[in-house]
Amino acid sequence: MSRSIINLAFLGCGLITRIHSRTLRAFRGEVRCFYASRDRLKAERFAHELGGAGSFPTYEAALADERVDTVLIATPPSTHLDLTIAALDHGKDVIVEKPAFTRVSDFEAVRAARQRSGRRVLVAENYCYKPLAPVLQGIVASGVLGEIRFVHLDAAKRQPEGGWRGDFRESGGGALLEGGIHWLDLLVNLGLHVEAVHGFRPGDWTGIERSMLLVIEYEQGAVGTLMHSWEVPSLLRGLRLSHIYGTRSSVTFESNGLFALITGSHTKLIMPGLRDIGGYKAMFRDFFDVLLTGREPVMTLERAQRGVELVEASYRDAPATYHLEKAP
Repeated sequence: MSRSIINLAFLGCGLITRIHSRTLRAFRGEVRCFYASRDRLKAERFAHELGGAGSFPTYEAALADERVDTVLIATPPSTHLDLTIAALDHGKDVIVEKPAFTRVSDFEAVRAARQRSGRRVLVAENYCYKPLAPVLQGIVASGVLGEIRFVHLDAAKRQPEGGWRGDFRESGGGALLEGGIHWLDLLVNLGLHVEAVHGFRPGDWTGIERSMLLVIEYEQGAVGTLMHSWEVPSLLRGLRLSHIYGTRSSVTFESNGLFALITGSHTKLIMPGLRDIGGYKAMFRDFFDVLLTGREPVMTLERAQRGVELVEASYRDAPATYHLEKAP
């Protein structure tokens, strides 16, 4: 279908909708935004404050509106599957927030609905679009590190409790599924192939998980670790140092992407870039090109599924945190 502008309806009016709306100001002339919520007044307020083209008092009203050709699902993860299938059945393209779906089995149902509708499903996993990601991939591919022995990713910070993230029925999992999946995508796509992953939960096993340590075995012989937590303070509420250790050189990088420093047989300081450090602009640039041209996105549905597969595998080692059947 040929179109010159994307008519995008946000399903859900929360923090991430505000963040995406600010990013989309850079795409004026390419996208027109609408806002839908289960709270009519909230949807109207978002449309007014964010310069939207209109609002809807329900998600169903947005899906039924012929002006809307694309929806961005920004609701709790437990709702993603049903809203995605409903949107596809209404003939809409879908952008769904990460984690796209809470179970690996959900992806097959989405593929079937996608096939029926002929529309696209894109996953808003911005970390694969961060400037840091291609920098690390390039360093690994260059061979400057030699044989890689260890990868350590520090993703620990303190995040307030409460809200839907503390309710398993809405979140579908703990902090690893909601936030750690960002970092897993980075580790999986360094240029090394993951053979196995093992999850360890520190502390008290009661309640929803807020800290996990993952150990990753790579086919090339390297071992990786992901230290992910929402209950451990970090410098300046988010600065952390991570490392890739090789037999010739190593790279130390700030986890968010402020810098990467290669040391050893080769020394080089790289500044990936601050203008789009979160990768949001690059993500929407990719998505809009995909919707207008039909090419494949950087973040494919298969890539998103791989992340959920690894989360499920990690949670099996700490079964009190996660249930492989849907919560009632």
